[in-house]
Amino acid sequence: MTISATTVQGGLATLTDEIISELRDRVGCPVLAPEDAGFEAVREVYNAMHPGSPALVVSCAGTADVIDAVSFARDNGLVVAVRGGGHSIAGLSASDDTLLIDLAPMHAVQVDPAARIARVQGGAVWADVDRETQAFGLATPGGVVSDTGVAGLTLGGGYGWLRRQHGLACDHLVSAEVVGADGQVRVASETENADLLWALRGGGGNFGVVTWFTFALEKIGPTVAFAGTFYPVEEAAQVWRGWRNYVEIAPPEITSNTMSVTMPADPALPEAVHNRGCLVVAAVYAGETERGMDVLQPLRELGTPLMDLSQPTPFTAVQQGFDAFFPRNTMQAYWKSRYLSEFSDAAIDFCAAKAAARPSPMTLVNVFHMGGAIADVPPGATAFAQRSSPYLLSIDGNWVDPADNEANIAWVRETFDESARFGNDGVYLNFTGSEKEPADGGVDRAFGENLRRLAEVKAKYDPTNMFRVNNNIRPASG
Repeated sequence: MTISATTVQGGLATLTDEIISELRDRVGCPVLAPEDAGFEAVREVYNAMHPGSPALVVSCAGTADVIDAVSFARDNGLVVAVRGGGHSIAGLSASDDTLLIDLAPMHAVQVDPAARIARVQGGAVWADVDRETQAFGLATPGGVVSDTGVAGLTLGGGYGWLRRQHGLACDHLVSAEVVGADGQVRVASETENADLLWALRGGGGNFGVVTWFTFALEKIGPTVAFAGTFYPVEEAAQVWRGWRNYVEIAPPEITSNTMSVTMPADPALPEAVHNRGCLVVAAVYAGETERGMDVLQPLRELGTPLMDLSQPTPFTAVQQGFDAFFPRNTMQAYWKSRYLSEFSDAAIDFCAAKAAARPSPMTLVNVFHMGGAIADVPPGATAFAQRSSPYLLSIDGNWVDPADNEANIAWVRETFDESARFGNDGVYLNFTGSEKEPADGGVDRAFGENLRRLAEVKAKYDPTNMFRVNNNIRPASG
């Protein structure tokens, strides 16, 4: 048996049985070739558009396996892809013909409640973290889908339900254990390899494989005030105006998202929302629950409620509340996002029109409110640079049939391009899809003035660009 794998020089290397046996002898975990049992059972990706066909999969059980896998890739000049949670919209954990380091078996979470920190392995998803931290009434800012990988979300910034009160996931990253392109293990912290920690706080998977994350924790839960109201999509313009007027004076304890979606005819749902286009207004109050429900009440009165799920809710349930909209390996997905300096009446009318004209019932037009603790961090303090814009618009194209790809991708691109007239403040790379677009597409707009420093850190820790299956930052030259 021989297998072809992509090299850092841009060609293909032939991996013979002898070479593959060498790798299997090195590691203490399964090494899977395409014909091996278990190859298809590696953690599924989210985006069915990018299933990936790696040359080999190393399903790592611990840091030592990662070291050996990276060292093997270095010795053979191979490009490495890393799959943590596998939820990359752009398919960045599903590249063809690469050596795939699969971290799914590495999902341990260790909580020190006295120190208010959690150590989290690189293959964990946010549900793993929430389960362990909430046992102590603690949390760190994570995502809004519990099946999302900790690694990808954190390394890309990380917006969640606590962002306005406590900032981003990357802001709570206090240290990391990283296997670099040279096969060496480094700790990145404020006092050790501080440049690497700075880059990991939003710079993506460009600098190595993070095997352990250490997060600072906040006192949250176990119950939080939650608002979740479904309005008719026909009332979207009215509801979005009321929502905007509310969030612009809201305290930082309130984090709110809105999204347009068509609900299924599920017997578990009220008939009023069956096959009905809705605008969902959701919010969390990161403070005292009873007061929070009072403060969130206006969000339940913006239009004609079709369904209202607002109530004091376990924080873990809030974290899982939108999982059903994002099943793994089911939908074709192509997303685009941009920051808005304001959510003007004209922008609202545009979003409302697009929400009513979505080409697929699973496609979402989302608007997120930002600000608060996000903006308290200077743009140069972390690699994640976009701190000032008060809103994020995300056009999430989701559909099932690959035959519909061309039409749906075109709709998302057209909507994204048209939205530029309402603000062109950069893009959020975690919410940006890829289809025949370069791996470094959008990084200049995402990182701004931080890109030069990121390129220098990249050259220090990954000079050959072994880790390029990501929102790629090219190593600085000279």
